[in-house]
Amino acid sequence: MQTGEMSNKENQEPRSALRQPFGTVPGTMGPQRVLRNPVSEATSHNLIMGPGRVAVSSNQSSCLRPARKRFSIKDFDIGRPLGKGKFGNVYLARDRKLKFIVALKVLFKSQIEKEGVEHQLRREIEIQSHLRHPNILRFYNYFHDRTRVYLILEYAPQGEMYKQLQRCGRFNDQRTATYMEELADALQYCHERKVIHRDIKPENLLLGFRGELKIADFGWSVHAPSLRRRTMCGTLDYLPPEMIEGRTHDEKVDLWCIGVLCYECLVGNPPFETSSHTETYKRITKVDLHFPKTVSEGARDLISKLLRHSPTMRLSLKGVQEHPWVKSNSRRVLPPVFTPKKA
Repeated sequence: MQTGEMSNKENQEPRSALRQPFGTVPGTMGPQRVLRNPVSEATSHNLIMGPGRVAVSSNQSSCLRPARKRFSIKDFDIGRPLGKGKFGNVYLARDRKLKFIVALKVLFKSQIEKEGVEHQLRREIEIQSHLRHPNILRFYNYFHDRTRVYLILEYAPQGEMYKQLQRCGRFNDQRTATYMEELADALQYCHERKVIHRDIKPENLLLGFRGELKIADFGWSVHAPSLRRRTMCGTLDYLPPEMIEGRTHDEKVDLWCIGVLCYECLVGNPPFETSSHTETYKRITKVDLHFPKTVSEGARDLISKLLRHSPTMRLSLKGVQEHPWVKSNSRRVLPPVFTPKKA
């Protein structure tokens, strides 16, 4: 969701040690750190990062101001609401000075503290602020006042994949294969940086100006250098067997989620969906997978290779990108990368 909503995601970790002031700067937070690309202090004062992968100097900027700037709500013109969530709302907004369009997520401190998810918000900020990939929603900055926390995010004009899937009923092979290639590439980028998303689903995937996929909502993601965790998280229909069975899990949970997502895109509903949680759990642990006739042989092959009970038997992210069905159907268009003009 553009809201980054964290509703129905119970807090699974101790709070006291992680409860820090909201003013903590993302780059100086605790042990869950994703290293930035090395940039010297002298240089970094004059750099701001735009929606692409390349650093843009301040006199060439089409983006936000340097991170050292202290923002307030007065710096933005607020437009229409883009979404609503348990902890607040998201609005279309424009930086008054630079006229740069963003999505402004407004979260209420009282709700965050009431649910005990301060650490989850802090983790989302820290992880997402360090990721630079065309298929990952950019996190630009954040600020706060007495009652609210404001997250300045990239605006994804075409909104949630979930809403488009509801409107269409299901997607065709070309559209689904394109999403699979984009998602596999973005997750490979995350995994190389020891970041596991753990909650891939249509509600957490946004679509950019050209319809390109953007991973959003890193509230359940984790920077785990060992890549092994034991907490139960994610959405019921997308939970892998190892989480349901209480076993330790690693980055391969995201491979399972890709398989579930691929099925839902092509069919219109998740593969293990039932009327009760218990039955859904049983179907997941048995990998009780059935395909309607509308699903092509190539798509069945990809999904079957991802939805394996044993995590080590699942197709790799590189394997997803190189799968014959993906290669023959994907229509991926990479966003342009800004190249600074030579002085």
